[in-house]
Amino acid sequence: MTETGFEKAPARDRRRFPGISSRAYEHPADRSALVALRKLSGFDTVFKALSGLLPERSLRLLFLSDSVRVGETQFPHLYAMLRDACYILDLEKVPQMYVQQDPRPNAMCIGLDEPIIVVTTSLVELLDEEEMRAVVGHEVGHALSGHSVYRTILLFLTNLALKVAWIPLGNVAIMTIVTALREWFRKSELSADRAGLLVGQDVTASMRGLMKLAGGNHLHEMNVDAFLEQADEYEKGGDLRDSVLKILNMLPRTHPFTTVRAAELKKWSESRDYQRIVDGHYPRRDEDKDTSVSDSFRESAAHYADSVRTSKDPLFKLVGDIAGGAADMGGRLRDKFTGAAGGAAAPGKDRSGDSGGSEGTADGATGRG
Repeated sequence: MTETGFEKAPARDRRRFPGISSRAYEHPADRSALVALRKLSGFDTVFKALSGLLPERSLRLLFLSDSVRVGETQFPHLYAMLRDACYILDLEKVPQMYVQQDPRPNAMCIGLDEPIIVVTTSLVELLDEEEMRAVVGHEVGHALSGHSVYRTILLFLTNLALKVAWIPLGNVAIMTIVTALREWFRKSELSADRAGLLVGQDVTASMRGLMKLAGGNHLHEMNVDAFLEQADEYEKGGDLRDSVLKILNMLPRTHPFTTVRAAELKKWSESRDYQRIVDGHYPRRDEDKDTSVSDSFRESAAHYADSVRTSKDPLFKLVGDIAGGAADMGGRLRDKFTGAAGGAAAPGKDRSGDSGGSEGTADGATGRG
């Protein structure tokens, strides 16, 4: 396999998705933001112009000088997984990949001009082959979506915020942007988890990998169903105080909590959307230019509305109840002032002003329905 082409199919029989658009697996909140940005004229040019200010060159030199570059002679099994993932998602140019010595299990995809994938030694040692395949697919999904650009900016701004913390209001302004980027990035992680599943095509391996990130290499002591029950308990447990604490705990993070990621991925793996992709029905990259921004935002809004409506979290339930109560109150006020409610018309009169008759009552009943 060359850096820009493919010489062989994946190691085992897995479906390939020629020309697949990242829109196929992107979380609705992630997708709407990316579609809007892609529609902005000159967006890529502006961010590439910032490359002199951003630490991308420094990061590339750092990894080249102090990490191990994955290839045919170094970590060849990871290189095979990387080529495999690019083959399945039809990413023509294979990103450079590095293994970095770090006791923390982690992986990331960064870069403005070209994405770089970095995995830590701890992660490589923690995961088995199929679990690692899902992680590599996760990072290739980031590359295909263009997430590496925003991740690089997030790293830059986070470091900048530390340097200007002493400047009055300077840190506040930067951290506002960082907080917004982190919120987007958490959604992008859910998108990349889906890409990892499309590459590995083994939901059990994806679940195992997430459990290991949470509890280490002790699979004999863990259970997928019990792990997913934790996510359900986390979502619906506690009171409004706990809901506020959940938000505060999440704000500084770039990744969603592992139990939440597992539950989200399991739900998507059982959805009609996932099955349609597996069956070969998915958006193509050559259709991206025709994508409607308004449709994407509507889909995102519908997703959030559905999340609030179905959430078991006490705060979300309260928001839903308030919204539902406001809508119900608004409906009663509307009926009162428009005469739609029963008894709103004067006694002995129907809505047309004629003498009271059964037809007027029937029409009023129909109107309320």
